[in-house]
Amino acid sequence: MNEAVALPVAPSALGESPFWHPGEAALYWCDIDGRRLNRFDPARGDHREWSFDSEPACVAPVLGGGLLMARRDGLWRFEPDSGRQWRLARPPYDPAQQRFNDGKADPQGRFWVATLDDARRPGEASLYRLDLDGLQRVAGGATVGNGLAFSPDGRTLFWADTTAHAIDAFDLEPADGSLSRRRPFARFAPKPAPGAEPTVPYGGRPDGAAMDSDGCLWVAMYEGGRLLRLSPRRRGAAGHRAAGALPHHAVLRWAGPAHPLRHQRPAGPAAGRGAAPPLVGRRAAVVGAGARPAGELRRAGLSAARQGAGAKPDNACRTPATVSTSGSRCGGSVPVPYST
Repeated sequence: MNEAVALPVAPSALGESPFWHPGEAALYWCDIDGRRLNRFDPARGDHREWSFDSEPACVAPVLGGGLLMARRDGLWRFEPDSGRQWRLARPPYDPAQQRFNDGKADPQGRFWVATLDDARRPGEASLYRLDLDGLQRVAGGATVGNGLAFSPDGRTLFWADTTAHAIDAFDLEPADGSLSRRRPFARFAPKPAPGAEPTVPYGGRPDGAAMDSDGCLWVAMYEGGRLLRLSPRRRGAAGHRAAGALPHHAVLRWAGPAHPLRHQRPAGPAAGRGAAPPLVGRRAAVVGAGARPAGELRRAGLSAARQGAGAKPDNACRTPATVSTSGSRCGGSVPVPYST
């Protein structure tokens, strides 16, 4: 049975990009519109939050402690314990028109982050990669870049454009992070115009995503009230609908060793949809979905299965402490995120 259980925390204005921190056994997520970062420790029932001047979109853990945070005003290193923060890179766009959105670290420790266009101008959003060579644009042509995920072997990257109802796949070279052979992975029927008779039932549009150990992509379908499990090896999708009214869940990550956890994006009366469902703005754990996270998630990004105790993680690397959007190298370094 699939059951949605809300965490005992206040609703987010626009909750996005959750990740389970394996070293802390805690869940982090961003409240973009609320300009807050949240942390919840389920063992202690402890909830903390931090406020910022600019909208945080996503975070990733850093080897040695702290977080890498993508905000509208750039990429930042943030230390939750002390509150210290410093900017690693300025935004590669006009922050009056765009912002960072979904982002994750790959198995090698590179940070990937997508953008969205506030005005939803087609083709204006891009995908960026942060590594030793700085912050570089690696793909474009999207409107709302979303749903980043990596195959268990780290050789395929998945990237969604929520507005286009589309998910693309890329070949990913683990050694240098280069992308090639962009191709359609999944396409979904567009939302019918108001008053129009739909030719097929509307199932929502792809938002957040996560990968399981079978190489299947789990996708939260915004406005569709469902989670899809998409297999690269066969056509079609297995749908998982959690109990309760959850039409606007938006993002999905693995929480702990085996359970996906998704976020219910607010879409209440202000959005013209009537009364908000009971879990609007809440973070909901989906229990009993029956799949396991991909290999790098199971080993918690801390050590590969083939490594002995005390070995350096294979997905650890270093990046300049300050990087330019043109990709030039700078002096000094800090560890980049490890994959979760």
